[in-house]
Amino acid sequence: MTKQITIAALLLTFISTNAQNSYVSKAWVADNGNGTYKNPVINADYSDPDAIRVGEDYYLISSSFNHVPGLPILHSKDLVNWTIIGHALKRQPPFDHFSKVQHGNGVWAPAIRYYKNEFFIYYPDPDFGIYVTRAKNITGPWSDPVLVEAGKGLIDPCPLWDDNGKVYLVHAYAGSRAGIKSVIVVKQMNPDGTKTIDGGVMVYDGHDLDPTIEGPKFYKRNGYYYIFAPAGGVSTGWQLVLRSKNIYGPYERKVVMDQGSTPVNGPHQGAWVDTKTGGHWFLHFQDKEAYGRVVHLQPMKWLNDWPVIGEDKDGDGKGEPVLVYKKPDVAKTNRILTPEDSDEFEGNKIGLQWQWQANPQPYWAFPYNGKLRLFSCQVSDTIKNYWETPNLLMQKFPADEFMVTAKLSFKPRLDGEKAGLIILGADYAYISLIKRTDGNYISYSICKEADRGKKETVQDGEKVSSADIYFRVKVTKGAVCEFSYSEDGISYRSFGEKLVAKPGRWVGAKVGLFCTRTVKTNDSGFADVDWFRVETPSNLPL
Repeated sequence: MTKQITIAALLLTFISTNAQNSYVSKAWVADNGNGTYKNPVINADYSDPDAIRVGEDYYLISSSFNHVPGLPILHSKDLVNWTIIGHALKRQPPFDHFSKVQHGNGVWAPAIRYYKNEFFIYYPDPDFGIYVTRAKNITGPWSDPVLVEAGKGLIDPCPLWDDNGKVYLVHAYAGSRAGIKSVIVVKQMNPDGTKTIDGGVMVYDGHDLDPTIEGPKFYKRNGYYYIFAPAGGVSTGWQLVLRSKNIYGPYERKVVMDQGSTPVNGPHQGAWVDTKTGGHWFLHFQDKEAYGRVVHLQPMKWLNDWPVIGEDKDGDGKGEPVLVYKKPDVAKTNRILTPEDSDEFEGNKIGLQWQWQANPQPYWAFPYNGKLRLFSCQVSDTIKNYWETPNLLMQKFPADEFMVTAKLSFKPRLDGEKAGLIILGADYAYISLIKRTDGNYISYSICKEADRGKKETVQDGEKVSSADIYFRVKVTKGAVCEFSYSEDGISYRSFGEKLVAKPGRWVGAKVGLFCTRTVKTNDSGFADVDWFRVETPSNLPL
């Protein structure tokens, strides 16, 4: 009997894991299914991507700013089909500081490397310094972050283990904290890569030719040290490569990719990766405002020990981004996969696509009986609007046009408790059920310039008799958001004015769920979310 139970448990684990790793979004798929792909390969806000290959597996990480869990980790077998497999940062230090919403702060551009059978992630917090976390397995456990160098304005670190056994770190500066920017420095670290041991050498000053140079990535090839770094601004710049035979320079300079004739503005920082079959590729981001910084994949080749990224139409050694291209040759056929967006809440853990606005309390949400139970949390009197509310459970926009529908059951205990569906950026809006003395009412709130502390405008709707409700938001071209609701899941009524979504601070707008209250209690009400489904808007072709 014990053996039968063990086999059954293993089978269930396999089925669950296989299902989790077989997800295909209904909103965006980059793999065209005919041997080609379209950009962006990840049409979601995975800002400042860095990536590596380990054997036949590719791993990508990105910045996460104030959102928790942080440092998302994605996996691919072919650089086109990606899935979320974990996070390296379960809670963000300093813990008390990040228990409050810190928009735009926290984890900036990170770097991932694999050295002597161990994964290393270096990430900057512009207010505290550069950290490193490490793990034997990509899914963890990841070590507690160690402060490699304390200081304000130290950003975008990347390590290099040199052939002579020395370990180096390249990084840039944030002018908002350090008072300087547009320069790149190289510092030596201790053999463990856990501390810088000198003041560093400035190896490049970009003020004249490459203002706002940042996001450096460090490599060595054919005796050259290479620093890949974007310059000229996130939405308006170009991709630069520096090279030298000496780690401290002098470095030669070459622009290897810019927007050219394409709609891909400011092709910004990213990662060079190779394939086991000898191919070379470059992952980078494009800033799409409310949709965030989405990830593109570019072909890359080496010419006279310089990389050429994208399509070089005139043969001058500088490429421009491709929109559709042949998939990388990885010697195997791989399944079509995407990061998860929809969630049926059937497991015993919250899906990896979800993040809070700050370090969460353990009682904010629980998977329970095939649903997600959100307990109402008191909104502090000091909080002006939902821009500052930490217990919003949200995820990234998954496509340019999409529709979200969520079914939930509202079980409030106190007047003023509410639960709903929200789109959050510098402007935000949400549709909710709110408890009043005589019952539950539909309510719509919209807030313009929320990031400046402005108040919501509230529109109350009808009283509803059922605890079950279906909330929907349709996002169309230009990030125009229209909310609606239904009591039967069939007929939907539009409610509230349309919102034109705006980005947050360094991030795109987000969509998600919440449950709040206005007063203190020892026994809060809750909302049970049955499912959260993302698909193509019903009035658009699939």
